[in-house]
Amino acid sequence: MKIIKKIDIYLLKNFLGLFLATFFIAIFILLMQFMWMHVNDLVGKGIGIGVLSEFFIYAAATVVPLALPLAILLSSLISFGNLAEKVELTAMKAAGISLFRILRPLAILVLFLSIGAFFFSNNVLPKSQTKLWALIFSLRQKSPELDIPVGEFYDEISGYHIYVRDKTPKGELLNLMIYDYSAGFENAKVMVADTGRLAASADKLYLTLDLYHGESFENLEQKQQRATGTTKSIPYRRETFSHKRLVIDFATEFNRYDESILDDQHVSKDVTKLVHSIDSMQGVSRERCAEQSRQLTTERYFGREGGRNVSRLPASLTETERSVYNLDSLWTSLNVEAKRQVYQYAKDRARTYRDQVEYNAILLSDADRYIRKHEIELYRRFTLAFACLVFFFIGAPLGAIIRKGGLGAPVVISVILFIIYYIIDNTGYKIAREAIWPCWAGMWLSSFVLLPTGIFLTYKAATDSPLFNPEAWMMGWKKLIAWIRQIHWTRLVKH
Repeated sequence: MKIIKKIDIYLLKNFLGLFLATFFIAIFILLMQFMWMHVNDLVGKGIGIGVLSEFFIYAAATVVPLALPLAILLSSLISFGNLAEKVELTAMKAAGISLFRILRPLAILVLFLSIGAFFFSNNVLPKSQTKLWALIFSLRQKSPELDIPVGEFYDEISGYHIYVRDKTPKGELLNLMIYDYSAGFENAKVMVADTGRLAASADKLYLTLDLYHGESFENLEQKQQRATGTTKSIPYRRETFSHKRLVIDFATEFNRYDESILDDQHVSKDVTKLVHSIDSMQGVSRERCAEQSRQLTTERYFGREGGRNVSRLPASLTETERSVYNLDSLWTSLNVEAKRQVYQYAKDRARTYRDQVEYNAILLSDADRYIRKHEIELYRRFTLAFACLVFFFIGAPLGAIIRKGGLGAPVVISVILFIIYYIIDNTGYKIAREAIWPCWAGMWLSSFVLLPTGIFLTYKAATDSPLFNPEAWMMGWKKLIAWIRQIHWTRLVKH
């Protein structure tokens, strides 16, 4: 007896073709959305095709966790919608093949895809995210490509605002006005020139700006005050020049960030490292909390510092008198000035303790935030794989119920379901991040919500229930109204 039959091969061929097509389409759409988010890091930087290729490859790897469940949902919905629309699904059921037997080969395939998704998110995704964010940080630090516009101020050079009225075809700048704030706003310089030329140095670390036939104005009041300590009015210095060269720090080379700076970040760790980091930080947090509690209770509680009680009783008191000494009697024995000093002392000590408690809370919150980030990333590794299974058991029975194939209704339904999933998943992520719920509850929220939906749709498709038949819904509504009336009538009869 063959384990894989012709009907299984037929179903797998139909599903795999649709899955690959929808997967790459989803990758492309999500990649364009990701690129739009980082368009400011790419445009105007003079980046080579090699760096751009790296960016797209790493970005494509990071969007797989969203593209894979969407592709499974859409391909299963279209595949079973085509089977139902062409009456092939009805023919299989008429031949005695149940829906669960029809789903079996595809369910096994999706199970392997889910396992592969877990290994991808655990082994490939951390490396790609590390390389991607190191590349993004490098792009953000790269200076923009020099392209000074005409008729507006250019402020991409740090400390300078340059205005150019016109340009020649050879790149010569005409009628320049330059505001130099490199020495501070109070020591600003203003330069105007008839013409100018801007070029990068050979090592691409500096810019040279040659100005011809112009004037410069410099504020000297601040310099004069620092040099002589007097406030004699020296408003500015005016200089006329035929040629003046400015050398400006402006590194135009692309320097990569060291990827090791992200080694301790949650995005760069696999499951083993995440668990180890969580356990280590939890131990540190417990020790820090115990140490802070010990300090507050044994060293600072009720005026004790270092195990020494700072309250001073008269040395002439006996042990019996000390044991029954009343603080109220001590307080009433003080004069007005002494009481004022005690008030002020108590107020200062309370403020000091409050600051200490707030500082301790900040230390503990940093550790808790670190743990939550790692726990969220840990659960995300598993929710991706589980979401693939859930979406298959939503898409396949839903396609069999609606009996619509092609790219019309399935695409619309898939997009709506995926938006619902994304909203729930993002809500759960924010709830876990803000410590409103435990991290496991927030990250598994979308799966807990959609899993009953998948079970319900699978049951309805297996029993051929008319889920989208208006007459069936009207009949169910009438039965519900009749049942409510019957209960109400029974209660009236009893009374």
